[in-house]
Amino acid sequence: MSKTQEAMELGLNGASKHQVAGAGRQRQGATVSFHNIEYKVVQGGSCLCRKKGTTKDILVDLNGAMAPGLNAIMGATGSGKSSFLDVLAARKDPAGLSGEVLIDGAHQPANFKCLSGYVVQDDVVMGTLTVRENFRFSAALRLPASVGTQLIRGISGGERKRTNIGMELIIDPPVLFLDEPTTGLDASTASSVLLLLKRMANSGRTIILSIHQPRYSIYRLFDSLTLLVNGKQVFHGPAHSALEYFSNIGYTCEPHNNPADFFLDIINGDSTAVALNSIDREGPTDAVQIKYLVFSLQRNKVCVSKSLLRCVFRFGALFFITVNQCFSSLSSAELFIAERKLFIHEYISGYYRVSVYFLSKILSDIITLRTIPAMTFSCVAYFMIGLKPTAAAFFTFMFTVTLVAYTATAMALAISADQTVVAIANIFMTIACVFMMIFAGLLVNLPSIVSWLSWLQYLSIPRYGLGALQVNDNGFTHLVTRCTGEEFLKEQGVDFTPWGFWQNHMALGIMTFCFLGIAYLKLRFIRKFT
Repeated sequence: MSKTQEAMELGLNGASKHQVAGAGRQRQGATVSFHNIEYKVVQGGSCLCRKKGTTKDILVDLNGAMAPGLNAIMGATGSGKSSFLDVLAARKDPAGLSGEVLIDGAHQPANFKCLSGYVVQDDVVMGTLTVRENFRFSAALRLPASVGTQLIRGISGGERKRTNIGMELIIDPPVLFLDEPTTGLDASTASSVLLLLKRMANSGRTIILSIHQPRYSIYRLFDSLTLLVNGKQVFHGPAHSALEYFSNIGYTCEPHNNPADFFLDIINGDSTAVALNSIDREGPTDAVQIKYLVFSLQRNKVCVSKSLLRCVFRFGALFFITVNQCFSSLSSAELFIAERKLFIHEYISGYYRVSVYFLSKILSDIITLRTIPAMTFSCVAYFMIGLKPTAAAFFTFMFTVTLVAYTATAMALAISADQTVVAIANIFMTIACVFMMIFAGLLVNLPSIVSWLSWLQYLSIPRYGLGALQVNDNGFTHLVTRCTGEEFLKEQGVDFTPWGFWQNHMALGIMTFCFLGIAYLKLRFIRKFT
């Protein structure tokens, strides 16, 4: 049976199929040894204020070895167990890290992250694919029923966890790391997942996992146990010897007490302490409500001509068309943020290169969410407003609106590519859009801007879009009014020559490629370690 089929059997049918899939050969796991492991981080530093930060010890002088089997790393919250697991898996930022991790007595190879499996705490699987499709995706990139998301109901939490494990088993890794695999699972499902891992460990695979407070039925499955407190190693050895060790130093476990609870009570310093769970109540986020002010204008038949009023309304309509394209494109901020954990995990594991991921996401977003809506919007808005009734003007209008959407999307991607929270990215993008809207040409007359602020107009996406749309509708023709279209454009500071018309599109194109380049570089040099 192939590795792909074996992993599929694991994810599709759970633990019961693993024994069948692994029959016929004994896997050879690897011994992971660690020597003088120390990890420090600097907190509270500031380059602007020249303030030196304080150094915090995350891991302190850890030594030991983990042989093939089920090796558990236990500790209270903040004890450093996840950081220790990341160090063993070569997924921790080398800055502040000292010591060495050996695999079967040799240094970790440079591609150890691609050779080993790593199951993160939050299951990072593509929610819109089936289990089999997720396995095939992993196999296609890593080898020479619908999973569901928070909004799409799919398989259960235990099945998602087994799917995640199966995707890492595609490459048949000698070492499998798991960060708190029981988080979010009920007791029965957690036991099922750990029984699955125990079966794999019995077949010769080295499994290293971090876990917070397992029940006894899970604890008794451990072959090796490492206890951490404040980054320091309290115990490291066979799990069945832990009770005897603590008994010899004066801590005796009461009958019928869970050893895992007993150990955590000891390292927390109070066996009678009861942790109070604090409930964080998050208030509902206030939705941004856009209120349209409807002005009721009484017609002044003496002073206001119909043509001039139409000209003013068209100017405002073209302005709001470009601004609408900018604000509607801000939804692309979630393109990279929503899948940030999935991208980092798959990129570190060697699924694909950054350029492949970047191009695929950009093309899928631009075609489906930017091009088609912009073209549909142009067809409706152009004839509803009653702009110049020529085919050339219509297609130029559609091209300009689409290009504005592209540029705004690229700007949103450039801002959000290195962000982890959508709300923070939206704040930056909203501020940028407000400034661009001010210098677009409607709210402030561009020729009247003071010289030390006039340069901001060249960074405004709506300015280029509005200028092109104005020339397309008013340029090269004369309105039957006292003020011609060219005179109106000149008053607004818009170059209505053929070059002045197309330079707006060139500026939008240059800005688009610059923003996309910034977004790619941010992804390329994204913080890959925790």
